[in-house]
Amino acid sequence: MSDTAMFCTLAHEGVLAVRGSDASKFLQGQLTCNLNYLDEHTASLGARCTQKGRMQSSFRILLQGDGCVLAMARGLLEAQLADLKKYAVFSKSKLTDESDAWVRFGVQHGDGALTALGLQLPLETDAVVRHGALIAVRVSPARAELWAPAEQAENLTLRLGEQLTQGSLDEWLLGQIRAGIGQVLEPTRELFIPQMLNLQAVGGVSFKKGCYTGQEIVARMQYLGKLKRRLYHVRLAGSTRPEPGTGLFSPVHGSAIGEIALAAPTSDGYEALAVLQDNAVEDGRIHLGSLEGPALELLTLPYTLDRDREIQR
Repeated sequence: MSDTAMFCTLAHEGVLAVRGSDASKFLQGQLTCNLNYLDEHTASLGARCTQKGRMQSSFRILLQGDGCVLAMARGLLEAQLADLKKYAVFSKSKLTDESDAWVRFGVQHGDGALTALGLQLPLETDAVVRHGALIAVRVSPARAELWAPAEQAENLTLRLGEQLTQGSLDEWLLGQIRAGIGQVLEPTRELFIPQMLNLQAVGGVSFKKGCYTGQEIVARMQYLGKLKRRLYHVRLAGSTRPEPGTGLFSPVHGSAIGEIALAAPTSDGYEALAVLQDNAVEDGRIHLGSLEGPALELLTLPYTLDRDREIQR
């Protein structure tokens, strides 16, 4: 399914905008990613954490107009907007929900369709290209997001449909899972630290940027190597979709040894991203929901974890 040339609307996410002369400076002290790395041609993944390093949200961020726009799970946006406004009181920045102002499409194996719109998108992950009011972002090999003003939704749906099949959000999410890109959703809010979702391996954490909320915990986990849980790609049979936050169990421990982060259907079951305890992975006997639940099969991720390389970002 994830190999199909298709597009779909990314209505499961909203857009939080931070605008004004202090927008980047304000966010630099709030987020795991380094806003100094952003420019007109570069986007980034990132997260916002609690003081204890637990992720309140994860997002894709890019520069736009007089500030930044962050795409995150729609169910998280209202709380994040309200909380961030408390810290922005003395900053020359304005925070708003711009979800209704944008239409966003996921485009898979569709570079030709983007080129037809005037968007010659580079192959490098996080590359950004712009044409008029349109923005394209490379999110992983063969996958891109197309951002546009909401009033262009109908026209763009027609134009993309001339070259691509209109697919489902599940097809897009399956591609995200196979790319190994975890995401905080409403049920998993404040459950994971960034390294549990391998966020540092996909460019969403900077260890050179200085202080931000939760930075001390995140840095300690990276430098001291104390993290015992991380993200894995798994497969399981069955007809019931594993919900985010569902516990995972192993005979190695009497309690849960991980949780589902994101799941999508395949032709013969489901694939998912799951946060798992290392010793349970070594044992290999992992079950969904209980020790008697469906067994999980471990698959491979398209990247490797490399602490020395990650801390150079």
